[in-house]
Amino acid sequence: MPSPSPRRPSLHDVARIAGCSYQTVSRVLNGSSHVAPDTKQRVLSAIAETGYRRNGAARALVKSRAGAIGVVTDGSWRYGPMGALNGVEEAARKAGYSVLLTVKERDAFGSLQSTLQTFADAFVDGIVVIAPLRREAAATREVAASFTWARGLPVVMLAPDPTPSDGVRVVSEDQRLGARLATRHLVRLGHRSIVHLAGNQHWLDGSVRLEGWQDELLAHGLEVPEPIHGKWTGQSGYDAGRRLLKNGLPDAVFAASDLMALGMMRAFAEAGVRVPDDISVVGFDDHEFASQFMPPLTTVRQDFRALGRRCLEVLLNEEADPALLEPIRPRLVVRQSTRRTPP
Repeated sequence: MPSPSPRRPSLHDVARIAGCSYQTVSRVLNGSSHVAPDTKQRVLSAIAETGYRRNGAARALVKSRAGAIGVVTDGSWRYGPMGALNGVEEAARKAGYSVLLTVKERDAFGSLQSTLQTFADAFVDGIVVIAPLRREAAATREVAASFTWARGLPVVMLAPDPTPSDGVRVVSEDQRLGARLATRHLVRLGHRSIVHLAGNQHWLDGSVRLEGWQDELLAHGLEVPEPIHGKWTGQSGYDAGRRLLKNGLPDAVFAASDLMALGMMRAFAEAGVRVPDDISVVGFDDHEFASQFMPPLTTVRQDFRALGRRCLEVLLNEEADPALLEPIRPRLVVRQSTRRTPP
C-alpha cells in the first residue's frame, strides 16, 4: 500500500519559518501593501520552502466564493474518456467548484509535471487526470510520486487500473468485471464459441476487457479463441464482421465497444445473417444510441456520473474512506441482440 500523504503545510508553518505572525503571512497572500519588502520576501521564501497552498474549500466558505478543480485529459473524443470528463465536470459543478481544463497531446504526457505545477500555482483544490492509455497512466503515476513540492495537493487519476500508487489516488470502474458479466451472459444462454472483438490494446480499457473475457471463458472451462483486434471505430467493427463471415461465424461475439458492435452488425445484416437468431452480440459502454440499434443492443453500462462523483469525493476528503477507492461495479443491460441457443 502507498505511504500516507504528508500533512498539508499550514499558515502557521509558513509564519514560523518566516519569523513573523500568521496575520502577516495572510496579508502577504492577500496582496496587502502594508508589509515591509524584506518581510514579504521572507514570507514568499517560506511559502516556496514548505509548498504551502491556501485551502480553497475553506476560502470558499469564508468568502462565499467557489474553488476550482484542475482536470487533465488527452483530448480523446472516444465515448469513454468524453463520458468521464463530463462526469467529473458535472460533479464538480454540483459541488460548487469550477473546472480548469488542460488538454495534453498524448506524446506530451511526459511533461505532466509542468501542468500540475501550473494548477498548483493557480491554487486549485485538487487535480483529476483522465488517463485511458497505458503510457498516460504510467506517466501520471511517475510524476505524482515525485510531486513532493506540492504537499497536500490531492491528485486523483481516473483509469481502469486501480493499482494504488504513491502520490495519486486511483478511481476506476471495474471494466474487467464488466467484460466477465458480458461473457457470462453469453455462456448462460448456452453459447460455447464466443469470440471477442477487442479494442486497441494500447488503451487500458481494451486490455482489461480482453482479460475479463478470457478469465470468464476459462472459469467455465471453455476454449479461448484468438480475439479479433479493432480500433474502437464502427469501421473496424464492420471489417471484423466481414472477416468472421469469411472464416466462419462463432455462436456469439462480445465487442469491446458499442460502436464496434454496430459496425459488425451492419456487416452481418448485409450478408443476411440475423442478430440474434444466427449469432448473439454484446457490446460495452451503453452508448446513448445502443437502445436504438436494430436489434437493440445488449451491453455493459458504465456509470460516468458515479465516476465523476467518486473523483470529487476522493479529491476533497483528505482521509477518504478506503471503500471509495474500490472500483465501481458496471451493470449488464440485456436487450434484444442476444438469445438462448435453441435446444
